[in-house]
Amino acid sequence: MTNSNGARATDGGVQSVDRAFQVLEVLARNGEVGVSAIAAEIGVHKSTVSRLLASLEEHEMVVQTYDRGKYRLSLGILRLAASVPERLEITEQGHAVCERLAAKLGETVNVAVLRSRYAIHLDQVRGPASVGTQNWIGEPTPVHATASGKILLAHLDVHQRHEVLGATVLERFTEDTITSVEALDEELDAARSLGYAVVVEEYEKGLNAIAAPVRDYDGRIAAALSVSGPVYRFTEARMRLVGPDVIAAAAEISERMGFRQSVTPSA
Repeated sequence: MTNSNGARATDGGVQSVDRAFQVLEVLARNGEVGVSAIAAEIGVHKSTVSRLLASLEEHEMVVQTYDRGKYRLSLGILRLAASVPERLEITEQGHAVCERLAAKLGETVNVAVLRSRYAIHLDQVRGPASVGTQNWIGEPTPVHATASGKILLAHLDVHQRHEVLGATVLERFTEDTITSVEALDEELDAARSLGYAVVVEEYEKGLNAIAAPVRDYDGRIAAALSVSGPVYRFTEARMRLVGPDVIAAAAEISERMGFRQSVTPSA
């Protein structure tokens, strides 16, 4: 709608939405930013920015950093990102494959994608033996301590990989978590060669997982297909044994996504 001068007639509500998006874009470009800097960049008073940030924080779109007064994007943005059309395509093409794999192995199967510095789970199928398994859909998980995260990192080039890891605190979740970039690099290189990555109680005690890459039509890594289960049943030896099954299932989803083996895979 325009007024008599041809300008858009923007009410206060729409203007607030516009400004909220501007705030998010500033944070996306610059990382951690203070109220004054945001106000200067979008050309509004600091009190307006403070109100916008309070609302965005309430909806988990932004969070204050340890350096009080500065803000950064929060996990709510990642949950929204997990709902883009790519999610629909991957889950639509892969869900039946996940169901078959879960039935065959008896464990929980997940599909995850790389978003920022997290692996975000888009789909989950529980196997007949996986009673009481956590629902991971929409959850951001650390790339350095999960099978999905590792296989997604493994297929980035070294510069991209270190860029992600440089923005990530390699938090120790258990005594088996790898917190050294050098040690992680070695494992990621091995995972790339093997075609799958494993974690043995690195994110949660008592939980093991294995993951293989899913490719899109041009051979790029679109997602990770993982299988997880309790350590007493889903041992490291069993994970290695079912590795070919996981790789085959990931390859089937890749074919459904349009990938053909004649295509030279991208990093």
